[in-house]
Amino acid sequence: MRAAIVEAPGKVSVTTVPDPTPGPRDVVVSVASCGLCGTDLHILQGEFAPSLPLVPGHEFAGEIVGIGADVTELAVGDRVAVDPSLHCHECRYCRSGRGNLCDRWAAIGVTVQGGAAEFAVAPVANCVKLPEHVDVRDAALIEPLSCAVRGYDVLRGNLGAEVLIYGSGTMGLMMLELAKRTGAAGVDILDINPDRLATADLLGCSRSASAADELDRPHGWDVVIDATGNAGAIQDGIGRVAKGGTFLQFGVADYATTAVIEPYRIYNQEITITGSMAVLHSFERAAALFAAGVLDPSVFISDRLPLEQYPQAIDRFKAGRGRKIVVQP
Repeated sequence: MRAAIVEAPGKVSVTTVPDPTPGPRDVVVSVASCGLCGTDLHILQGEFAPSLPLVPGHEFAGEIVGIGADVTELAVGDRVAVDPSLHCHECRYCRSGRGNLCDRWAAIGVTVQGGAAEFAVAPVANCVKLPEHVDVRDAALIEPLSCAVRGYDVLRGNLGAEVLIYGSGTMGLMMLELAKRTGAAGVDILDINPDRLATADLLGCSRSASAADELDRPHGWDVVIDATGNAGAIQDGIGRVAKGGTFLQFGVADYATTAVIEPYRIYNQEITITGSMAVLHSFERAAALFAAGVLDPSVFISDRLPLEQYPQAIDRFKAGRGRKIVVQP
């Protein structure tokens, strides 16, 4: 089969690799689409992935074309979205229901071969069957949506909150859509990319700007979300949290990224700084929200490229062009 391969840091190509073989409780998925995200750029930099070469791709969906001997829940021909999370189910975090913090955390397309290929293997337990009306080529959006749902689980909701989101890429826009549905009084978005800001306006943000100083809110925002992973945005965002408010680190920063906090301010103003790591008990809910139309795929997916153009897709994503870019075998 054909697959994208990150051969070494900074080096990616498309080549022929052996077809995958399912284990007893696995399925083989014929990939319909696979999304690119910031994690893929980190893998290309040599971060996250424990070893290279690796087939990337943790946002994917497709049709089951093979099943392991002990699979009874799904059948060949079923269309599924795949939760890439692989937990050990044995460490103290898994046993306490915090599998996303697993001591042996792994993920399809991050630590094991992924969905940027014609076929991919996944545990049957990680597959969610899609209803007939969902286009499987759009369903790669379910995985990032499940990460956004997890983010709002961490925030625990706050009716009437004023929300500020840094970044109007795919994840920032998903956080916008969920904020509108979790009782936010207003949702402002910042980005230095005017095309992406235009999409945020299209989706109904309250205000958009290239910098927070352009917005009139001297007391700050109740909830500030970084969806960029950018050091400058993170540092600025921490300073924009209102008294009693929360800063959510949602974007994936480089390992070396640092930010300065003011401990007295954190104490005196009862500010919460927290993070949201990947997917946790949120994939099925994201699939249900997606099926109910919480996202418009035609707005979120800006580019559909053939798998053979994976290197070009990575370059386009790295340059900040478009929104969600998917490759299709």
